[in-house]
Amino acid sequence: ALGGSVDGALSEYYVTPENSVVRIPDAYSFVEASTLPCAGLTAWAALFERGGFTTGESVLLQGTGGVSIWGLQMVVAAGGKAIITSSSDEKLARAKALGASETINYKTNQDWEKVVWELTGKEGVDHVLEVGGPGTLGKSLQSVAAGGHVAQIGVLTGFDPAPTSVFPLTTKNATMTGIYVGSSAYFERFVRFLNVNRIAPIIDRVFPFEESQAAYQTMKSGSHFGKIVISFE
Repeated sequence: ALGGSVDGALSEYYVTPENSVVRIPDAYSFVEASTLPCAGLTAWAALFERGGFTTGESVLLQGTGGVSIWGLQMVVAAGGKAIITSSSDEKLARAKALGASETINYKTNQDWEKVVWELTGKEGVDHVLEVGGPGTLGKSLQSVAAGGHVAQIGVLTGFDPAPTSVFPLTTKNATMTGIYVGSSAYFERFVRFLNVNRIAPIIDRVFPFEESQAAYQTMKSGSHFGKIVISFE
């Protein structure tokens, strides 16, 4: 991940190996394309490259940040069923407008894994994009269907060991995959998908470079829906 372990990525110019560069989708501006390398590619890798998502399958998405909203748009475009969670009814309404089949307010439904179970006819979902980490992993394992796939992506609830057993993976013959963005080959296939499906990225707000600190504070607050962009334009 560009900038994941190296300071200084937020700059006008950046030297990188040629094989790390991918052409952006035909109709995208640079601001729109900036949403792809981290959040978009992560969701793509979790669903299509590592998860083997196919039309008609169900996906549980946690929250309404960049990865989950990109995942929602991809699932809808590919003919799947998306169930998404949030603590905000307003954000859930926006997700519904983007094509979410079902929404769950995890603040008013703290046992949201039970809601997922009921919404899927007590079968569970085929895929989970797990961005919460140790605080939500147990519920994700309860939500996944037999033979399903949990993509372990984020640690929004912290880095401590998960206080849960992963034994449900065994009893359900399910799999869990660690996802850390994706390769340039993944990215090229992702761009081809976008050129065909014409998905417009959801950008919450664009900050000028001079307001970078405000952009980070907005992300920290969790008030955003979709992506936050810092622009030099």
